[in-house]
Amino acid sequence: MKKIILTLAMALLPALVFGSGGAHLDKINVDLNNQSSLQRGMTTYVNNCLGCHSLQYQRYLRTAEDIGVPTELLKGNLIFSEQKVGDKITNAMPAADAANWFGTAPPDLTLVTKLRGSDWVYTYLRSFYQDDSRPWGVNNSVFKDVGMPNVLGYLQGVQLNHCSEAELADNITEIDPLTGIEIGGCYSLVEGTGEQSAKQFDRTIYDLVNFMSYIGAPHTLQSQSMGVNVLIFLFLFFFFTYALKKEYWKDIH
Repeated sequence: MKKIILTLAMALLPALVFGSGGAHLDKINVDLNNQSSLQRGMTTYVNNCLGCHSLQYQRYLRTAEDIGVPTELLKGNLIFSEQKVGDKITNAMPAADAANWFGTAPPDLTLVTKLRGSDWVYTYLRSFYQDDSRPWGVNNSVFKDVGMPNVLGYLQGVQLNHCSEAELADNITEIDPLTGIEIGGCYSLVEGTGEQSAKQFDRTIYDLVNFMSYIGAPHTLQSQSMGVNVLIFLFLFFFFTYALKKEYWKDIH
């Protein structure tokens, strides 16, 4: 018994360590039943992310059926290549060329919210800031020295980092458990440099991450529906089994 308790304690130790320091990442309440949000998120992904980041473990048709997008609308507005509605959501970017352009090939993002967590992705996409020392002119407080350009910068606008080294140390919000990099910063948006207001941009990122959370676990919607049906069945079945029990035991005192 002591060995079992010790093993469980050692297994939980990393989670306790990572969860104990600083404030938390920005929270996002994923709602996979909000079809309008999922549809907007898919539109944002296809128009801004799919050129580099595929979703190779998910198919267009399955996605459209799950989030309520008519097939004709899918073909006319969300598939820009020669792909069919039944194909996987991939792009034509050669991995070798991508590695040459960006330093490493952009990863497939089908399971990114399962790996990193929705809160991490939500915070990351809102944490790009201007950094002229970087090749793409931007850096990210969640993923330091990231090699990805801020593809949604035209919507968000220019975000500046005003932190000194001392201030940055006081504004750590999290430790990334995968890289061990400190997350934090002091930022301000330059007004008028983006197509959306800060509130609108947050909504766009929410919809995008909501969609990516669905992509990471597309079975969730079906599981929820099946779970409700099972509970209804068990509730009704209880009365039949209770009546059967009464019938079997009516002559036994």
